[in-house]
Formats: sequence, structure tokens, C-alpha cells
Amino acid sequence: MLWIGPPPTHSNAPPPDELEQMTFIARKYDVAERDARNRALGRAGEERVLAHERASLLAAGRTDLAERIRWVSHVDGDGAGYDIRSFDTDGSDRLIEVKTTNGWERTPFHITRNELAVAEERRSDWRLVRLWNFAREPKAFELRPPLEAHVSLMATSYQASFP
Repeated sequence: MLWIGPPPTHSNAPPPDELEQMTFIARKYDVAERDARNRALGRAGEERVLAHERASLLAAGRTDLAERIRWVSHVDGDGAGYDIRSFDTDGSDRLIEVKTTNGWERTPFHITRNELAVAEERRSDWRLVRLWNFAREPKAFELRPPLEAHVSLMATSYQASFP
């Protein structure tokens, strides 16, 4: 089972010197190498959440639902707006977008426009599971829409098109 706790608040923010170190490290990177590492980390995080979801449903006696969990991003592709379709014990959908880091719980993450749109459309079903400290001692927290209530969203990439 995966430890899932509360999301970050001001009271559990990292000390300022750690933020400066993280900023310095973030500036030095090989883009292709970083992309490959991030993809592998993302896949490993999704596998961990998938296993946790199955174990939780099996522990609750819902073998029927555990067998129906679908790793959507792996089987169908990465355009659904979530990575895993799981279930609550009452049978309702749990549409899970997984975001994984080896860093601290407050490490920034990227989220797509499509993921945000699905979060809005399926508010009661969608959730973001944030895995952190993954390489050492994985921990997680869950965020539910609206995401703006939990995080600051800032555009970091733009699509340029011709009129």
C-alpha cells in the first residue's frame, strides 16, 4: 500500500535554502535526457498507483472492481485527460491523473490543458494523485477539482499558430 497524506500547506513548506538549491539544479539539464527520465519516472509512478488502487479494492472485498481497473494512458494512449480509471468501493469512477517526482511534495509539475478540461467536466470523478520522494520513500496526496483551490496554475508553454 502507498502512504497517502494531506496535500502541502504553508506550514509544511520547504526551507528557503532548499528552494534555492532546487532552482539551481533545475537550470542545468540535457533536454532529451531529462525527457526520457521523466517518462520513465511517470510510468513507474502510474504503475505504483495502479497497484495501490488494486490493493485497496481487494482489501475492501471488491475483487470485481479491482479486475476492471484500466491503465488508460498505457492501453489507450495519453489523451484521455487521466492515466488510470479505477473505482471507489461503491462502484463510482475514480479517474486518476498521476504526477510523480523524486523531489519534495511542493516540486512544481506540468498539467495539460486537456487534463484541466477533464478535471472540470468530471469534477466528482477526477482526481490528481501526486507522488513525491518516489526514488527513496514514495508518498502521495490527492487533489480534487477545482485545482485552482490547491495550486497556482501558470502557463509555461504556448502554441503558436498562423491566422
